[in-house]
Amino acid sequence: MRAASNVAIIGGGISGAVCASILAGKGVSVTVFESGRGPGGRMSQRREATGDGSELRFDHGAPYFTADHGEVAGIVRSWEARGLVAEWKAKFGCFDRNTGEFSDFEKEGTAKKYVGVPGMNSICKALCSEAGVEAKFGVTVGKVDWLHERSLWSLASLDGQDLGHFDAVVASDKNISSRRFTGLTEKPPPLDITLFPALSVMSQDIPVHSCFALMLAFAEPLTSIPVKGFSFKNSELLSWAFCDSSKPGRTCMPPVRETWVLHSTAEYASKVIAQNGLRKPSNDALARVAEELFQEFKTAGLNIPRPVFMKAHRWGSAFPGAVIGGEDKCLWDKNSKLAICGDFCASPNVEGAVLSGTRAASKLLGSLSLLSGIFLCVARQRNFVRPFLYPLPPPNLCTVRGLVTVTATIRCPFLYPLPPPNLCTVRGLVTVTATVRCNPRISIRSPDSSIKLIESRLQNLMCNN
Repeated sequence: MRAASNVAIIGGGISGAVCASILAGKGVSVTVFESGRGPGGRMSQRREATGDGSELRFDHGAPYFTADHGEVAGIVRSWEARGLVAEWKAKFGCFDRNTGEFSDFEKEGTAKKYVGVPGMNSICKALCSEAGVEAKFGVTVGKVDWLHERSLWSLASLDGQDLGHFDAVVASDKNISSRRFTGLTEKPPPLDITLFPALSVMSQDIPVHSCFALMLAFAEPLTSIPVKGFSFKNSELLSWAFCDSSKPGRTCMPPVRETWVLHSTAEYASKVIAQNGLRKPSNDALARVAEELFQEFKTAGLNIPRPVFMKAHRWGSAFPGAVIGGEDKCLWDKNSKLAICGDFCASPNVEGAVLSGTRAASKLLGSLSLLSGIFLCVARQRNFVRPFLYPLPPPNLCTVRGLVTVTATIRCPFLYPLPPPNLCTVRGLVTVTATVRCNPRISIRSPDSSIKLIESRLQNLMCNN
């Protein structure tokens, strides 16, 4: 692997964005390709407008997320410290359509619920804007080819445009090798998964659950609803309802006083898609869905006025019906350096997507061998050895019995009156060679430790000579 590693990430949802952030933080050059107008995937925020031109914003995908897993909780805490997320401290419950009553307030409200601030897409926007990450939006990857002779990946867009060559690829889109891609684009899937036996589990389409989201804006708050989020019981059409404007960092401008997002049941969505097909639904079809879901909302026994804005959105294959990542929480082909991550690899929620993105990044960092990009230039000043990173691999890096051996030859200024007799001096520079053998796993997890080992060895050589 060349030192200045270049990784392509297909999909700018939370899994791909987390992976990109971790890789870039370790010095890897990352390019994110996202077919949408911006990052987020199911954590996107939708911009709409009322009839008088007032702007509306809806978290029409994931309404919130939890962080029960320790690794994810640590990441969320760092986002919270940066002001990217906040806890949604609202009252939740369950509504039984048959009885017309709310219940289970404590049961629905126990786990901490986090939201992006000021929108759910704020997290992905921040991660895709970090140093070392180049995000390209509105680009659908149509071809992903492994060039075996060159050990490189070649990517092309759906319209055939060359997107470049990359050392490794991370695919966070479950449709990367699925026939559903053909149903949506009338083109073959970008990746021929049969060429990668380690990823054979992807040879069968991952089952998915569809969903319609209904975005509603009201001129007055819905005072008949005692909670800000609730699940539906005994409804064939609706599964969840959330008061979007009650989240931290959200505001409503008159004439809108409150906004809500409703999610349909998977059964209702499947029925509609079976009638209309997988292609993008027409405005008329979405209008019919919107009216049906709103009428279900009204006839549930709640006193709901007519909204000033109403629009439906279809999530065709958003929710995975199976998890295929196993204990690794991602899929990995080490020979080609291809990782596949997403909620379908860990658990079907935001937390699972974040965890899968971190595991994919770990697989890549382990294969890219950070030590191959370290060439230590050491300046000796008053017995102080200072390491610098230089993007060229030393030719004398080798592995013996699982240990990495690094031999660094350094030419640096000698500041003492007389150079030690055993050091070669040329034009005021001394040449020192140091060899350090260390466990590559330890080195990759903590490259600073490897630098300190080499630094210490060099300092001892210089002081003892």
